[in-house]
Amino acid sequence: MQKYLCEPCGYVYDPEIGDPDGGIAPGTPFEDIPDDWVCPICGMGKEVFIVEE
Repeated sequence: MQKYLCEPCGYVYDPEIGDPDGGIAPGTPFEDIPDDWVCPICGMGKEVFIVEE
């Protein structure tokens, strides 16, 4: 599964880890995260994330 980078702050969403504090279970692909989820570091929405190369 691909990791996604929050461009403004540098947080990396790793699907293998998920975001347990944000209610996203480990193993959840980025595409399956609810649209109202926000970066746990800076609070920006999914639209600012890019695929990590």
